[in-house]
Amino acid sequence: MRRACRGAGIRSSRPLALVAQIGVLLLACACATPIGVSLSRPEEIHRAVTRSVLTNGKPSAATEQFLHRLGLAERFDKDPAATLVEMRGQGTGLSRDRLFALAELSFIYAQQENRRDYYLAAAVYAYAFLFRKDGAVDDPLDSRTRLAADLYNFGLGLALARPSAPAATDGGLMAAGRTAAEAEAIEVNLTDRALTLPFGQLELHSDTAVLTWGGLRMTRFVSVGEFSIRGLRNRYRQPGIGVALAAEVSQEGTGPEVEIARKHIPQRVKVPVTAFVRLENVVQGIADGRLKGHLQLYPSDEASTVEVEGRKLPLEQEFSAVLAYVLEGAPVWDTELGFFLSPRNRGAGMNLAMLHPYRPGRVPVVLVHGTASSPARWADMINELANDPLLQGRIQFWLFTYSTSNPILLSASELRHALLEIVKQLDPDGRDPALRRMVVIGHSQGGMLTRLMVTESGDRFWHNVSTVPFSEIKGPPETLALFRDGMFFEPVPSVKRVVFIATPHRGSFRVSSLVLDLVRRVVTLPADLGKGVKELATQNPELAAASRAVNNMPTAVDNMRPGNGFVRTLAASPIAPGVTAHSIIAVLGEGPVSGKTDGVVAYESAHL
Repeated sequence: MRRACRGAGIRSSRPLALVAQIGVLLLACACATPIGVSLSRPEEIHRAVTRSVLTNGKPSAATEQFLHRLGLAERFDKDPAATLVEMRGQGTGLSRDRLFALAELSFIYAQQENRRDYYLAAAVYAYAFLFRKDGAVDDPLDSRTRLAADLYNFGLGLALARPSAPAATDGGLMAAGRTAAEAEAIEVNLTDRALTLPFGQLELHSDTAVLTWGGLRMTRFVSVGEFSIRGLRNRYRQPGIGVALAAEVSQEGTGPEVEIARKHIPQRVKVPVTAFVRLENVVQGIADGRLKGHLQLYPSDEASTVEVEGRKLPLEQEFSAVLAYVLEGAPVWDTELGFFLSPRNRGAGMNLAMLHPYRPGRVPVVLVHGTASSPARWADMINELANDPLLQGRIQFWLFTYSTSNPILLSASELRHALLEIVKQLDPDGRDPALRRMVVIGHSQGGMLTRLMVTESGDRFWHNVSTVPFSEIKGPPETLALFRDGMFFEPVPSVKRVVFIATPHRGSFRVSSLVLDLVRRVVTLPADLGKGVKELATQNPELAAASRAVNNMPTAVDNMRPGNGFVRTLAASPIAPGVTAHSIIAVLGEGPVSGKTDGVVAYESAHL
């Protein structure tokens, strides 16, 4: 064989000169040997050695090597189905190298031909690779182990997808850019049935009793591992084994647990769960083409690991993806301005929502949003705190919703009532000490509501209205109860810690006369509040001035104006003994914080 080289034309009749010129020619061609090396960047090398079907749709280096050793690389490119049949053979004595290659190549063929049976085959082969009966321990640095787990997870999820769901496409597992409105495309079916394999079938069995959560039945399951998310600072995912899903819950069921869940868990809540199919005697099943699988479902707030063949393994979990999926297109975003402009009917719907069924032993963290806001604004904080290693399994989130233009005392009375009632419902005998170590976190106006949960007000707020003792006021019992609840506060016994975020304890400098005039023109206050004022004024002449002020009844924005009687009284009210208080205060600019603001609240106002 002659190597092509470039060189100057050589002509000489002298043998010695010819030899010298041939030597120069050989040196000039030394840069192009058939085998050699070239310098590459680390990321290029890493990309080459870690490529796989899940990164670029092509076999990993390990699978490619196996194909070359068997002389099947070109044949797989031309006839993948026949190659897979040949590689499986009789299905007996399959080495781990062969099982891994079968798993990855089955996944590749499933992608190419949109074949659910081959997705399932990929999961079965990956399971056999991962879980050996001989008790041998895998090399923890073998990159194939993590890839095999992913092939099991994605292969199983796509094999269980409902027929209407399109399978994976080139370059990715699912079409990019899906929204919640398109979630139908990745719904999975977890019912008992026979699933077809290229070499037989798998009988899938599920225990319907495990398809419940807090007594509520889980009814629809959507794979979330293929979602891209937006709006959250971090995406928290626990790599492990199983298919990460979001489960919808129905309101069906009976019993005390279900009644509480129905009252406090919103219908739109989705449950992060992991589906794991445990295969019986998988090696023999691959050989004879008959396999049995038992579906097990694990809600993320109940389990984070699973034991397989004597090994405890983490479950694949996607908390952040489920949270973002819940909020995609959710009606809660529309309530922010709506609940500011027009109040909800008092008592209409739940105002204290739970993200999970009540878990004894976990401290409730109650989140109270600010003006023209909603519980959805807490998503990023929930995402961070729920995935904090020190807090996981130790806290449970409750979300309070209220009409943010209502007088703050009225909203605070609703919060107090909600907290007292839920403790009574969940633990009437006082057996759960964690329930009596509640943490309430309030942002902006929500911080003012929070402060009233840990304040002994006495009659100070009432004296802003009248000097006549409230005990002497006459009126209908329900009207008197409304004003008593909204004017007289005692610390909620279960609240032991509060956090104020950008809370205007002394009012907000942004609340000007122009702002107040605009707010009064556009907001509507509760009809029962105005009616109550008129009733009391009718039976108590000394409250006639209050009656004349009904049309100018203070809103929450009035309450946050510096110098307002409410804000002065609240600022002078001490935090109850035994309660720990924290403040999170933001300021713009560098240097000393004194005299600075966050654009809405001055540092001095946010400081206790």
